[in-house]
Amino acid sequence: MALAKRIVLALGGNALGSTPESQRESVKETAKTIVGLMQDGYDVTIGHGNGPQVWMIHQAMDIASAQEESIPPMPFPECGAMSQGYIGYHLQQAIRQEMRRHGIHREVVSLITQVVVDPQDPAFARPSKPIGRFYSRQEALRQQERGFAFMEDAGRGYRRVVPSPQPQRIVELPAVQHLLEHGDVVITVGGGGIPVVETPQGYQGVAAVVDKDQSSACLAQAIGAQFLVILTAVDRVCIHYRQPNQQEIPRMTAAAAQEYIAQGHFAPGSMLPKVEACLSFVKANPQGKAVITSLGKAKQALSGETGTWILP
Repeated sequence: MALAKRIVLALGGNALGSTPESQRESVKETAKTIVGLMQDGYDVTIGHGNGPQVWMIHQAMDIASAQEESIPPMPFPECGAMSQGYIGYHLQQAIRQEMRRHGIHREVVSLITQVVVDPQDPAFARPSKPIGRFYSRQEALRQQERGFAFMEDAGRGYRRVVPSPQPQRIVELPAVQHLLEHGDVVITVGGGGIPVVETPQGYQGVAAVVDKDQSSACLAQAIGAQFLVILTAVDRVCIHYRQPNQQEIPRMTAAAAQEYIAQGHFAPGSMLPKVEACLSFVKANPQGKAVITSLGKAKQALSGETGTWILP
């Protein structure tokens, strides 16, 4: 079933809350935005981050394993799968409730999603994807003694970083397409998808985090979406960010975006992967459009009032 205004909405993990309690409250506002877009005629497929959530799960399992021999350490891919489940559970509840308020009757489905990555991807030698909470420099140095890698994140503190290989393809794509054809609202590529490599024995999870914006761009291309909407903490992308000459950019061509990247305007692990995801989408789909904005301004961005549009 072809839909005229299909969009992929990429939600940031930090916008979902750092505890189950705060997340239950946060997703209520998220659901209002999603259902509001449905009322405007958009067919919404949802991807989301999981940085705070997967870190919380991993830390909890790590501490429990250290304190009780009968509890085994939990591998990072399994922690990612857990985060997909509980984030999807909260989103499903909130979206269903909001749809019911507006008389919309559709199914909402969270799909545990794997994403194939290349085991030779150079990202495995250069961890760059921030996960978890912010640390002071002193706290980060203490954590590094445990073998974790840290980097400074856009002037806000230090965060643990893990490898972030590029998504090659979405394993469960046929299932996503089947659900969409039946009119369901699909929550997929949670946390960028569980990264797996292909082996003679089948798929095998690896300790990494695929960037959710890149996976959402891959998803948007694969399902024929007209729009990729990446939601973050700011209404528009800026150059000279947090400097006296900071400047908002309402529209960028692909060429202009690449020039800004070359000039170092976008921080790795922060705004850079968002811009790069938009670039990959519009290059693969010249008829597609991508926009970066905040959750509260998604509707205004799609009407052209705000956001940073990246065009072919």
